[in-house]
Amino acid sequence: MTYQDLQMDWLKCFVAVVDAGSLSAAAPQVHRSQSAVSMQLKKLEAALECQLLLRGPRQHQLTPEGQTLLGYARRMLDLHAETQAAFHGKELTGRIRLGVPDDYAATYLTPALKRFAPYHGKVEIELNCEQSTSLIPRIERGDLDLALVSRDSRKGAFLFYEPMVWVGSPQFEVWRRDPLPIAVYESTSLAKHNAINTLALQGRRYRVVYNSSSLAGQIAAVESGLAIAVLTQCSVPAHLEILGSDHGLGPLAPMEVTVIRSQASKGAEAVDRLYEVLVKTLRISGAS
Repeated sequence: MTYQDLQMDWLKCFVAVVDAGSLSAAAPQVHRSQSAVSMQLKKLEAALECQLLLRGPRQHQLTPEGQTLLGYARRMLDLHAETQAAFHGKELTGRIRLGVPDDYAATYLTPALKRFAPYHGKVEIELNCEQSTSLIPRIERGDLDLALVSRDSRKGAFLFYEPMVWVGSPQFEVWRRDPLPIAVYESTSLAKHNAINTLALQGRRYRVVYNSSSLAGQIAAVESGLAIAVLTQCSVPAHLEILGSDHGLGPLAPMEVTVIRSQASKGAEAVDRLYEVLVKTLRISGAS
């Protein structure tokens, strides 16, 4: 059986529509008319002999076949861009001031930097590890160029949902106490609001016994039997226990993880490239 070759333009239009959510929003990104984008998608579906998108009135949804193609398409476009850069692109230089919370650094930042570093070794990256509530104002002031954060508004490019979980030490079973002792981040923390709102909805009594703006501080409070805490699922150490309804604790809303950039960094090629890598890597590999 002879299969039709997939054209890069078809894949570019497909990924653009997925990321933008609609034909009209995707068209300017690929410098084509809306009708031209629609035609490219039809050609791609004809070549693969399946429907890739369900075209809704406002937003397009992926079919199972579209979901399968998306990962391949992103990888093919990345490799195409890397090949072009190797032969025609100029070598990037400069410095990127990047912010990320401690709990996202190892799990999510590491794979993105592994894709970026081999091709842009002359770009210096200055990493700042702080809570999202500190990083967002620094982006707005222009102190940082890029930040991977849990968002509290519609700012930034959405990447994925990160589950939030209650965490305790099986050695102490602090969750049995009344009132419940909890460790929290700073007053503006989304995790703190999440925890307190959930307990309030349950009508469960609690007492804040520990405050720390660092992940290490939260883990120390749990390990010592001082309190339970709310952490991102990706940051829970293996020796601590994830708690739930069996422990008398209600579900927590997940965090929306986004990448945001400063206005001052617009047009900086090194920042542009890392921003693209973060979006492409984490929309594929992030918890979703």
